[in-house]
Amino acid sequence: METRPWGTYESLRKTTKYHSKEIIVKPNQRLSLQSHNKRSEHWIVVQGKAIVTLEGDEINISENQHVYIPKQTKHRICNIGTDDLIFIEVQLGNYFEEDDIIRYSDDYNR
Repeated sequence: METRPWGTYESLRKTTKYHSKEIIVKPNQRLSLQSHNKRSEHWIVVQGKAIVTLEGDEINISENQHVYIPKQTKHRICNIGTDDLIFIEVQLGNYFEEDDIIRYSDDYNR
């Protein structure tokens, strides 16, 4: 389990084609506005409510809903509920390291 200022994540499985994670975002917290050059992502919400930003558009999602994030798309997720937001992230591509994160805005000055 990896701890971040917004919550935690745990790597579930990593292969040469995909990397899956369970991500928990604390109430009223959000991930950085970011993009990736080498991977796309699928987010499946299993608990909670969120606003997902995709290239400036905001989408409300909740339990049993999902969103697709293509490569090079600016994106962010924000927990708008009073409980933890839990979602499964599936990264698809050929490179899954943290240095493929391009941050545009970050509440935690990373």
